[in-house]
Amino acid sequence: MKTLSIDIETFSPEPLAKCGVYRYCQVPEFEVLLFGYSVDSGPVRVVDLAAGERIPADVLSALTDPAVSKWAFNAQFERVCLSRYLGYPVGQYLDPDSWYCTMVWSATLGLPLSLEGAGAVLGLEKQKLKEGKDLVRYFCTPAKARDGSTFRHLPADAPEKWAAFKAYNLRDVETEMSIQQKLSRFPVSQEEWENYHLDQRINDRGILLDRTLVAQAIRCDERFKRTHLDQARSVTGLENPNSPAQLKAWLAEKGVEAESLSKASVLDLLSRAEGEVELALSLRQELAKSSVKKYTAMESVVCPDDRARGLIQFYGANRTGRFAGRLIQVQNLPQNHLPDLKQARMLVRDGHFDAVELLYDSVPLVLSELIRTAFIPKPGCRFFVADFSAIEARVIAWIAGEQWRQEVFAQGGDIYCASASQMFHVPVVKHGVNGHLRQKGKIAELALGYGGSVGALKAMGALNYGLTEEELKPLVDAWRQSNPRIVKFWWDVDRAAATCVRDRVAAETHGIRFFYQSGMMFIALPSGRKLVYVKPKMGINRYGSESVTYEGVGEQKKWMRLESYGPKFVENIVQATARDILVEAMRRLEAAGYQIVMHVHDEAVIEAPADTSLDDICAIMGQTPAWAEGLLLRADGYFCDFYQKD
Repeated sequence: MKTLSIDIETFSPEPLAKCGVYRYCQVPEFEVLLFGYSVDSGPVRVVDLAAGERIPADVLSALTDPAVSKWAFNAQFERVCLSRYLGYPVGQYLDPDSWYCTMVWSATLGLPLSLEGAGAVLGLEKQKLKEGKDLVRYFCTPAKARDGSTFRHLPADAPEKWAAFKAYNLRDVETEMSIQQKLSRFPVSQEEWENYHLDQRINDRGILLDRTLVAQAIRCDERFKRTHLDQARSVTGLENPNSPAQLKAWLAEKGVEAESLSKASVLDLLSRAEGEVELALSLRQELAKSSVKKYTAMESVVCPDDRARGLIQFYGANRTGRFAGRLIQVQNLPQNHLPDLKQARMLVRDGHFDAVELLYDSVPLVLSELIRTAFIPKPGCRFFVADFSAIEARVIAWIAGEQWRQEVFAQGGDIYCASASQMFHVPVVKHGVNGHLRQKGKIAELALGYGGSVGALKAMGALNYGLTEEELKPLVDAWRQSNPRIVKFWWDVDRAAATCVRDRVAAETHGIRFFYQSGMMFIALPSGRKLVYVKPKMGINRYGSESVTYEGVGEQKKWMRLESYGPKFVENIVQATARDILVEAMRRLEAAGYQIVMHVHDEAVIEAPADTSLDDICAIMGQTPAWAEGLLLRADGYFCDFYQKD
């Protein structure tokens, strides 16, 4: 036996979408119902475990045999659930090194991240059976009785449905194998599979949660909402002052017309309000800030050993191959700016909610800033956080050959100051001479690097940072004049992509190669990895200009035709290259014995003994890959006893 293709059906009372597979399979009621498999692409067989059938001994042995390649669509689910089936304790799982994921393979080619979606786009002869969702709901999740209690549907309750469920399980294996066959001309590199295996080990390791802090934060929020709602009821006399309709009607009675109660609208109304109207709107504003979704997500996800797992999805952004956050969504954690963060954390954790209200202007703001601190290292360890400095700015300067930027990085300078200096032709020093211009440099850098203009500046909040409407267009012009090689890079890429798609010939610019093959455009990155654009053709964009269009996952995760152009392709290229640099750095760190428990954007979070060398970690992180000669990288870091932003 060389390969084993697998699909399983399972039961658990835990909601998979909310808790993730690691928590899902840890409850006592968890059960593997069906085990569908194919050996070496042979006929598919279904083992009815619910009926007492047993997985054949050679197949069972293959699950732990490193010489047998195990394949599944979203292989993490099968691997983790089968670890539980085999009796592995919490925190131990089947070695991912011999497991391969067809979903990841599909993602590398820009295809949907669902078996049904990938099968449909590929036009497979054997599609996933659509009635499967109803069958999964019937057999795999608890049903509700009229009295509110829950119960299970067993195979004996509906023999015909159970037979259909087995056929559904069999078809899923066939569909997964058909995808493999369809994609065989575009294999995933061994290096990328090793990156996937590293990702799985990091997800298996998980990260420790301070469950006491999480529970107390939720209690604190409940108390805050209760007291503020009671106060709002007292002021307005309304049954539900949180209801926009009720509050609008009350405001109208007070002579205040409110078309909307959005954050911006309430802020505007507050600037003119007085007395009880002002108090009611202030209470509304505070209640709107109150959210503990991430804390409740932590409670849903945490495993019996207090670690949260499965928070990172490999190739979650299939346009670039970047990672995506799942469950707790660690990719968009609120930042923390409280100067006494440790004190605030201790007060909430110990339940001193009166003191929190007394000492801080906004309880919701405190709870928001403490979210990061719920992640803690295990006893005897600290978190060592290493982060690339201005990674995207460095990558685009390197590829485009924008020399003045390279010199800034070589000298260890501040790119925001340097950018402002370049634009306004004066020295700019942070907290020093012309320091007020640094903010303009920062906004310009973040908003304009990928072809953004006035709209991008506004979206970045430029008008909230002291910039006027009249300053925006000159700022765009100044940035572009200061970065002529980057601007040239945009439009050279635009021409190369258009040439590739229109004429179906290879094109190259700035060391980036574009080529057309089998109805797809490939962009070969400096790392050797390729970005893929499905069924590209020339079309007319929303502005009435000719541009490259392609099929991909768009709004609301729908498969649709999308449009792109030079600067957008450059954004994909730069972000994808930054991702490849991060992955290489993580592999070096793991090889050196450092255990990564989480990574967010361009930083790695390592759990290590307190006497670990931060300098060593940053040095390993900051090494330039062999394929990126001339790229100037730097990693900065800090250590902490709970996760925080330095």
